[in-house]
Amino acid sequence: MASFALFGATALLATACGRRPTELDTPYEAAVDARKEAKDQKKVPLPPEPKKPEKDKRFFLDGLID
Repeated sequence: MASFALFGATALLATACGRRPTELDTPYEAAVDARKEAKDQKKVPLPPEPKKPEKDKRFFLDGLID
């Protein structure tokens, strides 16, 4: 019985691993979108202009996900 519970917990944890099927917004894209929304509302103070990142920095474990 304990092995069945251990197997079930392992299977549940393994299903949580992975990447979303859609692409996520980068922090720069999110800041640009927030600025556009604030400009459209005109009641909210405008956030500062985001600086475009120089280059996409990869994490050393990205190769396992790709």
